[in-house]
Amino acid sequence: MAMDYAELIERRRRQLEELEQRMAAPGFYDDPAKAGEVMRDHKHLQRLLGLWDRLDRLNRQAAEHRALLHSENDEELLELAREELPQLTREAEAAEREVQYALLPADSTEERDAIVEIRAGTGGDEASLFAADLFRLYSRFAEVQGWTTEVLETSPSEVGGFKEVVFRVSGDEVFRHLKYESGVHRVQRVPQTETQGRIHTSTATVAVLPEAEEVDVELRPEELRIEVCRSGGPGGQHVNTTDSAVQVLHLPTGLMVRCQDGRSQHKNRERALTILRAKLLERRKREEAERYSEHRRNLIGSGGREEKIRTYNFPQNRLTDHRIGLTLYHLDTVLDGQLEEILVGLRAAEMGERMREAQMML
Repeated sequence: MAMDYAELIERRRRQLEELEQRMAAPGFYDDPAKAGEVMRDHKHLQRLLGLWDRLDRLNRQAAEHRALLHSENDEELLELAREELPQLTREAEAAEREVQYALLPADSTEERDAIVEIRAGTGGDEASLFAADLFRLYSRFAEVQGWTTEVLETSPSEVGGFKEVVFRVSGDEVFRHLKYESGVHRVQRVPQTETQGRIHTSTATVAVLPEAEEVDVELRPEELRIEVCRSGGPGGQHVNTTDSAVQVLHLPTGLMVRCQDGRSQHKNRERALTILRAKLLERRKREEAERYSEHRRNLIGSGGREEKIRTYNFPQNRLTDHRIGLTLYHLDTVLDGQLEEILVGLRAAEMGERMREAQMML
């Protein structure tokens, strides 16, 4: 191992014991907000110690295999050790990166569900089709991870794509994985309507927001202007027959959210407030991040809607993530939900930067 974690891990074990004592004390749940914070810390420490135990086990197995190579005369055992050692070493290196990441100060939103908003950018119809491709990509990735998705709002285009789609992704540590997807995604391909075979460039914007809890963001009634209006769906459909669409304006910030996909006014209002809370929490986190670390924001990116983060080149089956200089030549499998290889690289880059920031001497 490159670093000695023993003292730090022992400290975390003591912290876990202290948290468990607090959780067992009478009246622990009297303050729901505080209890939730303690339970999140407890879960984070449990995960860290589980990762540490796995790393320790892998390192011991690798050490045993290395010892065999120097002391064993049985050719069959020697061959087995030679075959298994490289895989054990790779797994130990990956586990060590996970331990390093888990040792960093926890971001309380990383365990949250996420609200994902995809908007078609430049490129007209082709941009809306690309937005639909991204929606499918994230839906498939969520399926692979065992997460669930719920569409909150859509604005379909005439060619079968989306001008905008907003959806919730629920599961284990969703925001931790998806937070890197915020930014401008660029596609290069030949549209189906292109008769000359020319490659067109279009864009779509993705915003990934941690789902906000009511204790995170207080929505005061006097700061909200809620209007009910007719839904703007295709003519003749049931959504046009009732005043079910809801538009919410947050007066202090000017943020506006409109929901019309739900069958009832109540459902649309609930969805609009969910999206608004997430947007307000994101705004607050962004302001805090700007005060805290210009350097880190430059590495992984601000998550801003103006930042081009990735290019999808269909003719060459190529994907490039511009933040870490990663290029893959299996775009088709990525679009089918295989995002993990990209996310591993982004997590490693963020981890390295955060460790340098924290000046952690492990």
